[in-house]
Amino acid sequence: MSGDPVALPGLAVIAVGLLAFLVALLAARRRSGGEQRGNATRSRRSMVGIAVQGVAIMAAAFGPIRVTLDPLSPKALIEAGVSAALMVVTVGLFVWASRAMGRNWSIVARTRDDHQLVDTGPFAYLRHPIYTALFLLMIAFAIAYGHTPRLLLAIPLYALGTWLRISEEERLLRTMFGERYDAYAARVKRFVPGVF
Repeated sequence: MSGDPVALPGLAVIAVGLLAFLVALLAARRRSGGEQRGNATRSRRSMVGIAVQGVAIMAAAFGPIRVTLDPLSPKALIEAGVSAALMVVTVGLFVWASRAMGRNWSIVARTRDDHQLVDTGPFAYLRHPIYTALFLLMIAFAIAYGHTPRLLLAIPLYALGTWLRISEEERLLRTMFGERYDAYAARVKRFVPGVF
């Protein structure tokens, strides 16, 4: 399945945005002290969710790219503008969330003996801002690479992977924080402030 025609500006935006995201990811890992050993409780189910989310993002990103649009055409500039906006929100939301989490941040769901319930920063508005950011990253890839039809497969896969991860994360947080987490969950939506 070949992609829709795209132009170099959108591809350049994605390259710069992806580099910024990877730098932010490494900075978050450094702030958190890397993956913890010892008294950390980690989840294998979360790792499966990560893999499913990864397949979804790859479905949106990988495949033939038809760079045939005039780079100054309205369609090319709109694609680049939308991709740029999505990447700015993606990186900004990830940085904001990972900074708010501090040492609590981890790629795989886990809790630590000194784990804190974070309800500041973006967590005051949504419980899973990083998954919202990754969803926007997937959409940006699909637009910039001309793979928007692939979102019909990628979005349900991403939803499944995210459900696997959040169900495990929320279970761990409920076990650790009990009613305090329940009150937080009742007050703050998962992905879109005040909506969902």
